[in-house]
Amino acid sequence: AQASFGPTYATIEEVRNIGYDAWIDAQLDMPISYLMPTLSPLAEFQRQESGESVEDFVADFRTFRSIWFHTILTAPDQLRHRMAYSLSQILVVSDVPEEIGESGLALSSYYDVLVKHSLGNFRDLLIDVTMHPAMGFYLSHYNNPKTDTVLRIRPDENYAREIMQLFTIGLYELNLDGTPKLDGNGERIPTYDNNDIKEFAKIFTGLSGQAIDEEDPDAEDESVYGQFVEDARLDLPMRMFEEQHEPGLKYLLNGYIVPDGQTGMQDIDDAIDHLFNHPNVGPFLSRL
Repeated sequence: AQASFGPTYATIEEVRNIGYDAWIDAQLDMPISYLMPTLSPLAEFQRQESGESVEDFVADFRTFRSIWFHTILTAPDQLRHRMAYSLSQILVVSDVPEEIGESGLALSSYYDVLVKHSLGNFRDLLIDVTMHPAMGFYLSHYNNPKTDTVLRIRPDENYAREIMQLFTIGLYELNLDGTPKLDGNGERIPTYDNNDIKEFAKIFTGLSGQAIDEEDPDAEDESVYGQFVEDARLDLPMRMFEEQHEPGLKYLLNGYIVPDGQTGMQDIDDAIDHLFNHPNVGPFLSRL
């Protein structure tokens, strides 16, 4: 009941015959059931039912939800999808914004990222979530520019804050069992402060979407920084545009320094590694 979306008589008998451990091992070895392969035929069926032309039809969040329900109720790799569903409640994106809610492509491909990594390595999951345009748009590091003192522009701090508070380390330092560490006065110890958020915000600059050519999707990509999300490939990772990435040193948690002169993606890799290796990640994520 906890490791699937509901047992069948067949799976009850299977678990009784082989035991919990063997059932989990079998689930780990199963091929992955993705949502994206189901998207195109279902979208085409819905388009025909609606009578809309190909040019006018957009598979929206209802398409995604139909695919999702069908998959989780029929896919044999139940443990993987139960984990992905749990992760979707931690690494949250929303179908409310019109630009994302109208794209079953964006939502299905984002959920497939969770499915792909749900039984794998959390660091791999974190980098793919960071780079997905659905997350970039929702937590506003899509088209996040570097500092411009003349125009009074500063990097957006939204994702920088949430990747720490909600996705990796939480608000307070933790013991391995998930209980809070306390200072000499019996107070909880914060994991980060506002200055840390500002420094992490510099890391997540320069990212924008990959362009889609409506006339010829296979044409050479002509992505430019500032790509409108509705004109971007929402099933592909965002692209780094170095001219919009914040240069210089970045001073992260506990004295960790990201060096000057790196590419934008090297900065992101360093920051993700830094968070992934923080001692809070294990107890914080496990508790969730």
